[in-house]
Amino acid sequence: MEVIHTVAALRSRLADEHQVALVPTMGNLHDGHIDLIRIAKPRAACLVASIFVNRLQFGPGEDFDRYPRTLASDCERLAQAGCNIVFAPDEQEVYPEPQEFTIDPSHIQNELEGAFRPGHFRGVATVVLKLFNMVQPQIAIFGKKDYQQYLVLKEMVKQLALPIEIIPAETVRAPDGLALSSRNNYLSPEERLEAVSLYQQLEKIRNAALAGRRDFSALESEATYWLNAQGWKADYIAIRQAADLRKTDVSSRKLVILGAARLGKTRLIDNVEVDLS
Repeated sequence: MEVIHTVAALRSRLADEHQVALVPTMGNLHDGHIDLIRIAKPRAACLVASIFVNRLQFGPGEDFDRYPRTLASDCERLAQAGCNIVFAPDEQEVYPEPQEFTIDPSHIQNELEGAFRPGHFRGVATVVLKLFNMVQPQIAIFGKKDYQQYLVLKEMVKQLALPIEIIPAETVRAPDGLALSSRNNYLSPEERLEAVSLYQQLEKIRNAALAGRRDFSALESEATYWLNAQGWKADYIAIRQAADLRKTDVSSRKLVILGAARLGKTRLIDNVEVDLS
């Protein structure tokens, strides 16, 4: 496996590759990231994983400075998983001058995560488009744990007519159901035991919907109240249409239930899908 740090070296290495898959990451890899590698591996002759902590998608007071940088151990895991190239540029390489041209996603950027993290999806879309231009892959893999991000990037590729196939990957969970996330490392042992409650509340809503409940606002409020009563600070619990995250109506059948909440100093997000057909 090769580790490459500059765009020029990367383009030179990829010049003769005709089927490239990209797995963009911010590093501090866990089994969920490795699952993305597993999904990408048989789909391309050359598999590139990028590792870059993108300042543009962090808001004021968020954890950009303390986000774990673990390049050496990440590279070991990627090599074992069969990755061909790790592209690990520094900030000057990605942003050699102030990034004044940015990508403004659709209505979706201002809802849910976007409402609580203004500018987040602008930063995500901008850096991913730059990575697409640097790597020029035919395939890119994104996990559905960040469901809203996945939809934003899929729509960006569609509307900008990029020749890239976006492949979603299901959320990878710990045995108790907690969605794997680099930010889980921030949890204390006691918080880690409690953290699965977010997923459990989303599953409770899913089961209620499958059992016939359609009072979605009440279901959202019940889960929010329960989490806050347990010491969480819920940002949102929302039931939306899976295709575009628009609000549901009586005809909605394919839904996604999304949640974001703070436990202590750690902000966790999760989602579960449900088909009411």
